[in-house]
Amino acid sequence: MDLPKKEQEYLLNLSRKALEKIFETGKGLVVKDSDIPENLRQNRATFVTLTINGKLRGCIGKIYPVQEIYKDVVENTYSAAFDDPRFAQLTKEEFKKVKIEISILDKPKLLKYKNPDNLITKLRKEKPGVILRQNLYSATFLPQVWDELKTPQEFLSHLCLKAGLGINDWQKGNLEIETYNVLKFSE
Repeated sequence: MDLPKKEQEYLLNLSRKALEKIFETGKGLVVKDSDIPENLRQNRATFVTLTINGKLRGCIGKIYPVQEIYKDVVENTYSAAFDDPRFAQLTKEEFKKVKIEISILDKPKLLKYKNPDNLITKLRKEKPGVILRQNLYSATFLPQVWDELKTPQEFLSHLCLKAGLGINDWQKGNLEIETYNVLKFSE
């Protein structure tokens, strides 16, 4: 998806205003559909990532589209700030320092691979977002995680742990893998 800079800025402002409103009034932001640019009324999956001084402070999103982009961004903003189980709720003081990044996901596609080495080769080339699934266990990493976990082996090992699997379960070759790309933009 390509999104004009003006609409990217609109979503970033919407996300910030949603948090501002909660801290000022304790109530959620009310937005009229008629005020929203048409492009932002498409159903798409999004993630909202919050950082303070370059360190993760919350990241929540959806892998599959369930609602309009602007609604998904507002909902994921609240979730990243107040419901990410890895962090305490964002405070008003932290809000003043928080930076917002929004990712709009392409529809995930099943990645067919023959064996773990073939999987590594495919991931090394593209460095996409990855959804890893085995039975009821699943997890995803956005493409941005490649900046921290540089090798496909490290990336897959951490993703297995996030899913509640063993660190080397990706080497067994029995996982369902989907990949996706994102349009990301930040303040």
